Amino acid sequence: MNDKQVIPEFVKGEFPVSHNRFLRWVGRLGMRVLGGWKINGEMPDVRKAILPVAPHTSNWDFPVGACVMLAMGLKLNYLAKSSLFRFPLKGLLTKLGGIPIDRSSANGVVGNMVKEFREKDELILVITPEGTRKRVHEWKKGFLHMAKQARVPVVPIVFDYARKAIDIGPALMIGDEIEKELARVKSYFEHAEGKRGEAC
Repeated sequence: MNDKQVIPEFVKGEFPVSHNRFLRWVGRLGMRVLGGWKINGEMPDVRKAILPVAPHTSNWDFPVGACVMLAMGLKLNYLAKSSLFRFPLKGLLTKLGGIPIDRSSANGVVGNMVKEFREKDELILVITPEGTRKRVHEWKKGFLHMAKQARVPVVPIVFDYARKAIDIGPALMIGDEIEKELARVKSYFEHAEGKRGEAC
């Protein structure tokens, strides 16, 4: 095994899940209603990870993703502007896994998230590396710097509308050569087609 794939002990463990049967049923029902989506693969045995989700081409990605999350009982987190975490939205955003980010902070988003990963026992962060629903040739690399500095794996989550399939990739530890690592992560998405017919 390549040394990059050795998962640190502080990351290993059961993937954070909810055991609410009703919500799982709702998620499975939603996947059928939205076109009969299937899930290929299983989440790795890690308590901390970054999940890049792509290709992101449509607002429909959100309801599909929400149904998959419920069906699998996943406890996920996402980034949101700190200004949103005020009454009356603060409680709801926090309950739904939101993490407030102050982009003007001296540490920046990467530094703040590395701190979050170090302080929490469990943290699964979902990101869209394309940063937009429009077709892009370059992905944002912040999630790779985040993963490398926090020493947590990246788990590719592929949305393939052509097959109506969610493909779960392996847990990838990120090395020093970020450009090469970006190409390695993106290779797991090459087969996928977004809702608007755009591939990664």
